[in-house]
Formats: sequence, structure tokens, C-alpha cells
Amino acid sequence: MASLPLTMALEHYDRHIPFFDGSVAPEGVDLTVYDVGQSKAGRHGERRHERMLAGEWDVAELSLSSYLLARDRGLPFIAIPVFPRRLFSQSRIYVNNAAGIASPSDLAGKRMGLNAYQVTLSVLAKGDLAHEYGVPWREITYVCGHAEAVPVEPPPGVRVERARADLGTLLLENEIQALALPHPPRAVQDGDPRVRRLFADAPAEERAFLQRNGYWPIMHVVAFKEALAREHPWAPPAFFAAFERAKEECYRYYDDPNWSRLAWGRHYFEDELAVFGGDPWPNGLARNRANLERFIGYSQEQGLIRERMTPESLFVEALRGS
Repeated sequence: MASLPLTMALEHYDRHIPFFDGSVAPEGVDLTVYDVGQSKAGRHGERRHERMLAGEWDVAELSLSSYLLARDRGLPFIAIPVFPRRLFSQSRIYVNNAAGIASPSDLAGKRMGLNAYQVTLSVLAKGDLAHEYGVPWREITYVCGHAEAVPVEPPPGVRVERARADLGTLLLENEIQALALPHPPRAVQDGDPRVRRLFADAPAEERAFLQRNGYWPIMHVVAFKEALAREHPWAPPAFFAAFERAKEECYRYYDDPNWSRLAWGRHYFEDELAVFGGDPWPNGLARNRANLERFIGYSQEQGLIRERMTPESLFVEALRGS
């Protein structure tokens, strides 16, 4: 039987290299893989999430938050429990040194820049500030740098504005006092003394979050066109198995202590295994249930989805027991 020709768009992470170099592919699939970024350009352009929601590819790495909104609004997509991107929010929040922000509670009444109100890091940062640090997130004004991938209407009383200029510039000028972004602004990368992270020891905060909650927050899922998953029900499990193989192959890269450009890359790899008590990148529903349940709660609380979903409802039926 001929292989099924399919397209897939991914970010060029180390764990996806086996797809790009052809060493791993789903069984029964003639796969074309595209290197497509989101907030930074890959070889085939950027804005992957918006383009997947417009139906450009059969399968793609997709924002967890945008995926929840798509499901809530009945858009024709379904996911597999593969989570190719994860971030802690604590090291992603930056502040202007002149803004008088000494602790998270000082963010109340301030202006915070976001890529967009509904993107995953924005939802996570708002939710973590509220639930981990007691910050009244509704008292912050949100200044967004991009249009929403899925249109949203913020809850009554929540102030959302569109940025007049680059968010990094606005932070330097103290027009916004804080910023939550997955990629640090140039000023932070260049060490500008006017800005700093909200948490002076962000890695320690993130380890404390991990110890309290037991997980590293999910950013992305792998989504399929729903018609494809329905017409070829064997395909989603085949992709799930391929992602598991790709991850194992990626881990073997680090057997070579010079595979990474980082001088102590192998040591970091070993340290992370110890801190996480094993694989930091677990796929499957069972090991990610609490992670997903909390994010779903954040999404509903912030007025993004109308009803609270179950984690099972997000994934193809064949993988709900994974």
C-alpha cells in the first residue's frame, strides 16, 4: 500500500532534528517537513500558529492556548498528547528598573507588554502571577504587540491595548513597566541596565515551582486537521510513536559532550535529569494531566474559553489512555 503524503510544520528544535534529517518518520507516511517559526522566522517563514489555523498544513506544532480557543470555537483541529515546547513563566517576565517593582505584588496597577492577550506564555504568566504569587491580574493593563491568532474579547474590566511601538522599546522608555515574552527583548539580551528580570534568581523560582507543582508548563501541542485524523485514524498514533523515537534519538546527541555549543552542555543535561527525576519532556496524557488541567483553568478564568474542558477532550480517542 502506498504511503500517505502529509505535510508537517515544526520549529527547528534539537528534538525535531530527526524529522528534518529524515532519520525518523511516522510509519505509513510520506512526510514533508517544513521549518516554520512563530515569533522568529525559519527557512519557510513564520507565524506558524496562524497559518496552521488557516489550514496550511496537515499537522503542525501549535500554541496550546490557541488550540484551546480553536476547540472552544469548533474549529476543525484535534491534537495528539505530544508537547514539543515548554517554558516556566518566572524567567520570562522583565521589568523596568525605574518602575518601583520589587516583588510580583507591585505589578498591580502597572502596564505589562504581551505578544498577545491569548498566547500561551501570556496566559501562563497571568495565571502564575495570580495563583503562585497572589497578584490581582485584572488590575494590570495589558499592552499587546500582535493581533490575536484567534479573536478574543477580554472579560469586562480587563484593560487590553495595542502597542504603539516595539515592546522592548516601550519597556526601556517605562511606557510599559513589565513585559512577559517567550524571547527576551534585545535590551535584555544586550544587558541594558534599565531592565531586569522580575525575579532576581529566576532558575531558583522555577525549581520551586517545579517542586510545588510537579511539572514544567506546556506551551505547544501537535495538532492535526480533524478530517485527516478521522479519515486515517492510524495516523495520529503513528505520529505519536515517531515523536517518541525522535526524542530518544535527540537524547543520544548529548552522549557526545561537544554536541552542544555549551561548554558544560552534558553536565546541564545530567543535572536536568536529576532535577526532574527523569525525562523533562514526557508525552502522553497521564503524565501531563495536572499540567493541562491547570492551564485549562487559567484559560477559562481569563475569559478565553467558555466552558472548562477535560484533558481527554483535547486529544484523539486512540491516545487518551497514553
